[in-house]
Amino acid sequence: MAEQVEPLKDKQMVNPEGESILPRIHGVVIRRALPIEDKRGEIVEMYRPSWGLHPDPLVYIYQISLRVGAVKGWVAHKRQEDRIFMSRGVVRWALYDDRHDSPTHKLLNTLTFSERNRTLLIIPRGVYHAVQNIGEVEAFFINMPSRAYDHADPDKYRLPVKNALIPFAFDDGPGW
Repeated sequence: MAEQVEPLKDKQMVNPEGESILPRIHGVVIRRALPIEDKRGEIVEMYRPSWGLHPDPLVYIYQISLRVGAVKGWVAHKRQEDRIFMSRGVVRWALYDDRHDSPTHKLLNTLTFSERNRTLLIIPRGVYHAVQNIGEVEAFFINMPSRAYDHADPDKYRLPVKNALIPFAFDDGPGW
């Protein structure tokens, strides 16, 4: 005879305005980007210094593509913040705060963004991050890091996708 299992009641995850109430890693910024549409198409602003989200100027911009099902990460930086704009596809980001002096040390955040939910995501230095394409088309996002890539001395510190430090697995299945 099968063991009786009690159903789990959902916990509140968003407020009535649809904003997450879950704890967020200290210094992570999420800014929704609403498109301005007309009969020809749309325009979406990715980043404006006047928004006051980050003090450093734009110095370097590049685009990343991610094939369906692929995972990139884990990576952290010591000298830069990433300022990432989600452009196309559906991706799931995982962020892990490995900063010993952070009030959210060891906190894990998972975030899902798509072209229907375009977002500017600012990831502070010292926060490990990885991304998975969970959609059905190749995903594209733009990074505008706070410092230009140094080919002679890259500011990238990598961990394997499966590691003992970060309590997260991208192969966690389709859900309920």
